Amino acid sequence: MKAANLIATRNCFKTIIRNRSTEPARAMQAVVKTKAPTIDIQDVSRFSQLSEVWWNTSGEMKPLHALNPLRVQFIRDGLANIGHEASDPSKPLEGISMIEIGCGGGILSEPLARIGADITGIDPSGELIQCAKKHASLDPSLSKRLNYIQTSIEELTRSNTKTYDALVASEVLEHVADKETFLKYCTDLLKPGGSIFLTTMNKTLPSWLGGIIAAEYILKMVPIGTHDWNKFISPSETRRLLEKYNCRTKLIHGLMYNPFKNEWHWSSLTPINYAIHAIKKGE
Repeated sequence: MKAANLIATRNCFKTIIRNRSTEPARAMQAVVKTKAPTIDIQDVSRFSQLSEVWWNTSGEMKPLHALNPLRVQFIRDGLANIGHEASDPSKPLEGISMIEIGCGGGILSEPLARIGADITGIDPSGELIQCAKKHASLDPSLSKRLNYIQTSIEELTRSNTKTYDALVASEVLEHVADKETFLKYCTDLLKPGGSIFLTTMNKTLPSWLGGIIAAEYILKMVPIGTHDWNKFISPSETRRLLEKYNCRTKLIHGLMYNPFKNEWHWSSLTPINYAIHAIKKGE
């Protein structure tokens, strides 16, 4: 009976999510117009409406801000572990050309630039790119290392194949319409030997209960409709797709979130959130 009740509840909430009203046309107008199979327009529009509160560490983006120290550590340590050495300890990513796909308002791109990365952040939302540029302008020291572009990964790949030492797509894959195409484009952007860093959500019952029911409906941490369980992806499937496009997975980490303390920590388990570091094989 318990299992039946869970299934019924899940179906109920899925119906609610599917039937939610569409976002205002104003947000839709800020989205890249070019047809892009990886982009879910409704998701982009929903996040565009949060541009004014993106840097509010106590608002809807609070969990993402709290995740930042682990994300930066994961990228920094991953590159160090494959041999990257920087002459300046205060800038361990100096000399690394990096692209962040789905950068939003720049929460992750900024700290990566501060520790030396030469980073470009892209997002299909014009409102979020403007938000990112506005916040970055508060720190003039970022201007030489940080660049933001409103575009899609499809458009970027047309003229930037084999360009970057590292690619980051953090909390993005669970919002992508076509994951296989997305990951193919990601690997196309990397130089041989380049690193791809992903964080996303596993497709499990705990991820549905924790990432949707608890986070959206009970604790109200993020707006209802932020996530769609059908778009979550397991670590094994992500790894399989990366391998298909010539990337060897080096590390998979579990991530656990304590909403009451607003704290993240690493875990050997991956029932809800996980991070992957993979390396593009030589050609």
